[in-house]
Amino acid sequence: MNVLLDNVSRFVRERLVPNEERVAETDEIPADIVDDMKALGLFGLTIPEQYGGLDLTMEEEVRVMFELGKTSPAFRSIIGTTVGIGSQGIVIDGTDEQKQTWLPKMATGEVIASFALTEPESGSDAASLKTRAKRDGDHYVINGTKRFITNAPQAGVFTLMARTDPDNPRAGGITAFIVDAKTPGISFGKRDSKMGQKGAHTCDVIFEDCKVPVANVIGGKEGVGFKTAMKVLDKGRIHIAAICVGVAQRVLDDALRYAIERKQFGQPIAEFQLIQAMLADSQAELYAARCMVVDAARKRDAGDNVSTEASCAKLFASEMVGRVADRAVQIHGGAGYVADYGVERFYRDVRLFRIYEGTTQIQQIVIARNMIRAASGQ
Repeated sequence: MNVLLDNVSRFVRERLVPNEERVAETDEIPADIVDDMKALGLFGLTIPEQYGGLDLTMEEEVRVMFELGKTSPAFRSIIGTTVGIGSQGIVIDGTDEQKQTWLPKMATGEVIASFALTEPESGSDAASLKTRAKRDGDHYVINGTKRFITNAPQAGVFTLMARTDPDNPRAGGITAFIVDAKTPGISFGKRDSKMGQKGAHTCDVIFEDCKVPVANVIGGKEGVGFKTAMKVLDKGRIHIAAICVGVAQRVLDDALRYAIERKQFGQPIAEFQLIQAMLADSQAELYAARCMVVDAARKRDAGDNVSTEASCAKLFASEMVGRVADRAVQIHGGAGYVADYGVERFYRDVRLFRIYEGTTQIQQIVIARNMIRAASGQ
């Protein structure tokens, strides 16, 4: 594990950090960097060893994310859906045949997996999705539109959530499917132009009379797709929280370095107590988030239900990194508002962490409902 962490840390320093501005300007991650990520095994971090992956524990995964987070989040995003929400439905609930078909290709990065849940009228209320999968013999015919789907333009396969029971308007009517991106009837909207995270691509995915074999129902069971999605998102939320910790560490390191080097009134601004207060608050919050993430990861590895811990970690870490980035801009002063220093880019990049894989407000609801349920003995 230490060898992997050292390799990732060196890769971040030597290959990714020097290419941050290039990715931000071109909105593309260079193909040679993606190839290097494949060679490092980054696409297979969470895939079981028998399918060619590294089979990291949750704690090992978050420690890798602490390192990978010390650069532009777009670099993490290109592997993120394959490591996380795109593949884990198959890993957790897939049949042996489904695992053998798809996981080896994901582990090498040959196939990028994407997660198609959100829709134009279904975001935080994921159980209200309208994409329809109608059984027709040995196939399902799928119609609907998915929105803001990360890595959709590069995806080779989608973990798709669609409604198979039109009479059940909530979670119980939803089924999870594995859909080959080359299936006829799939088309893509234009790439979204986003506030930040240039190089990480999202777009609409449109399904029009798309025929998917019955054998591609994850786990072979109808009506349990929403449960699969929630299992995947619990893991994904810990992963995102870990990335927030890594990015916050990078931003704080940059702010501290600037504060030591920048002089005003004849001394480094790091000597001023109001600057020290911002540095200290950032360090304290970063430490708290790191501890939360590691604790949640260890509990998941122990087999505990970590719905509450995952939401707590994601809520706190994503809000924390926003505050750290804001303070970093303030410490840089005018330079923080200028693109040359990079901190304004991180300020924009981290804003997304409070939204995807469950907004801060959804995390609050999950945490409170779990507390009430526990107190009621349910």
